[in-house]
Amino acid sequence: MIQISGINLPFDHNDEDLRLAVLKALNVIAGDLISISIKKTSLDARKKTAIRRVYTLQIELSDEKSVLSKHKNDHNITEAKIKEYQIPALIRKPDLRPIVIGTGPAGLFAGLILAEVGLNPLLIDRGKPVRERTKDTYNFWNNRELNPESNVQFGEGGAGTFSDGKLQTRVKDKLNRDKKVLQELVMAGAPEEILYKNKPHVGTAKLVKVVENIRKRIIRLGGEYEFQSRVDDLLVNENKLEGVKLQNGKEIFSNQAILAIGHSARDTFQMLQDRGVKLEAKPFSVGFRIEHPQELINLSQYGRHAKNPRLGAADYQLAHHSSYGRTVYSFCMCPGGTVIAASSELGTVVTNGMSQYKRNEINANSAIVAEVVPADFENYPLGGIDFQRQWEEKAFIDGGGNFNAPCQLVGDFLGGKSSDALGSVQPSYLPGIRLNDLRKSLPGSVVAAIQEALPAFDKKIRGFSNPDAVLTGIETRTSSPVRILRGRDYQSISIQGLYPAGEGSGYAGGILSSAMDGIKVAEALIKHINGED
Repeated sequence: MIQISGINLPFDHNDEDLRLAVLKALNVIAGDLISISIKKTSLDARKKTAIRRVYTLQIELSDEKSVLSKHKNDHNITEAKIKEYQIPALIRKPDLRPIVIGTGPAGLFAGLILAEVGLNPLLIDRGKPVRERTKDTYNFWNNRELNPESNVQFGEGGAGTFSDGKLQTRVKDKLNRDKKVLQELVMAGAPEEILYKNKPHVGTAKLVKVVENIRKRIIRLGGEYEFQSRVDDLLVNENKLEGVKLQNGKEIFSNQAILAIGHSARDTFQMLQDRGVKLEAKPFSVGFRIEHPQELINLSQYGRHAKNPRLGAADYQLAHHSSYGRTVYSFCMCPGGTVIAASSELGTVVTNGMSQYKRNEINANSAIVAEVVPADFENYPLGGIDFQRQWEEKAFIDGGGNFNAPCQLVGDFLGGKSSDALGSVQPSYLPGIRLNDLRKSLPGSVVAAIQEALPAFDKKIRGFSNPDAVLTGIETRTSSPVRILRGRDYQSISIQGLYPAGEGSGYAGGILSSAMDGIKVAEALIKHINGED
């Protein structure tokens, strides 16, 4: 098979255009061509009058050797190297099966690897199965009834289930763990395009079925699930794990447990600290959600092609290094999406963003956030959690209670006054909003940095600081405020047999990188069982 990169075509080309471009690039006739498959594709919209699609392709030809020889000096045409993830081998089985605590991306894929090698893992989650959890979440949005154990943060699938299912990552992995994750998602019902798109996403509704299907696969392989089972304690003897204790008093014995609890399991972090597990505070980011008409973003990014349905809803990625020493950036951008309530505790307001696969809602939204570091709050292991809770409780009060979120027009936020009426942009946040002054909703230096950044972003996306755009507060759960320290063998440095994993443990950010970290930790656990570490 031959790999060819740099194939560049108009964004609205057809299949025949692609085929002809391949024939021309390789200088072969149609009869030599057997198949074309896409390895990677991205949209190049830097020149808005001539938006292009750029491809890396894998080609089957009847005589590949002669073509490769003819193009041996062309670095864009090479022999394709097909690499697949190799599942580790299990040499021996332990007396007790391993436990996986949490069924977000890290726990889900750790559990899948353990099941594939024959370890019959038990996956434990404090929340509900994803379909029941979805009902609880929509009930919260529509009726203001929060279930603290089944919501945007807690339950099968993890927090990423309700944020579009974005699958970008900057993590490079020579063992193709990223490819393993994407292939499993496709096998479970995700769109095949996630295998090759530059910015793949699954969509919130589709993720429900995908997560269910992965669960069914784990069970077929010998795994087992236990939902609505919060781990309230660890059973430890001489710094070695012997099992876990659930909130109902049930004890489950095992010498190995993967801890994939997510970034919002505050009570579990407290339990770990009480148990002597070494934790440390880490940086994270806080800010607001900003909403614009999706048409405005499309026009800025695509110019005269803004209404072409083949381009879909445009996204953006922005960053500004402020004079206050904080970088302000867009996070979890949701084209054609909605702002959602993401609280997991009573008396708090937390925002997030969500899109369905079609990304066809009227507004675009994104978090606009600035990093905070342990020096910004009391620098002890759970200091970041206390910082988050302080501002989330204030947002609840500023929103008038009952899970309304405080909201402000961008023009008023920049002009230094409270908003008393909406303009042309209608906020999408459910349960509801209350107009207020967001300048008092986060630390002054964070607010000042965001105020400086918005006009700078307007120079990149015209209309970004439009006075009628709306800010909804507050966004605090961008990543875990805690890191559970682990050694080179991926075990906790405090308790042998405890394997922290994923975003909640401070080692990943986002669905794909969390899933990959879950795989790494599962590999380390298998290696330990085999006596290879």
